[in-house]
Amino acid sequence: MDGPTNERLAHAEGFLNMSGRSKSSRRITMYDDPLGRAWLRHRITAAEYSALGRYAYHWASGGLLSALQSVDLNRILAFNPASMSGLAKSEAQADHRSLYHRARAHIGRRPALVADGVACFEFPIIEIAARLGYRSAAHGRIAAYEILSDAGYRLAQFWKEADR
Repeated sequence: MDGPTNERLAHAEGFLNMSGRSKSSRRITMYDDPLGRAWLRHRITAAEYSALGRYAYHWASGGLLSALQSVDLNRILAFNPASMSGLAKSEAQADHRSLYHRARAHIGRRPALVADGVACFEFPIIEIAARLGYRSAAHGRIAAYEILSDAGYRLAQFWKEADR
């Protein structure tokens, strides 16, 4: 494998980290998601970035990320009891969901809205600002980053308590 294509590197716009000298030991980490960009722009600290990443991990591992599938228009209204849609498929998945919901309740409604949008759904920060009701892009970005930082701080505290 030769690494990312030129188009992928252009999409990252410099939000990446390359380590290793030789081709076989080279490791490229992309930070071009909204959470990574917030961290590289120093809007959130490394501890907040890590806490928000863990929050998103439990969200995805809990099966709350919608599955990638095609739409079958013949089965739109069909009910399939075997699929157990909405239920955890394993105990591990149930544990991840429980941790995610406890963390979400701990940080509060508004910080959870921002944390979910940025860390889980990867919405651009300007879209989060619009969802918060800001008409000014500059004021909205500032407020959204402040709320994101607060959510990261609260999550870091929550994860410390949860790890005990």
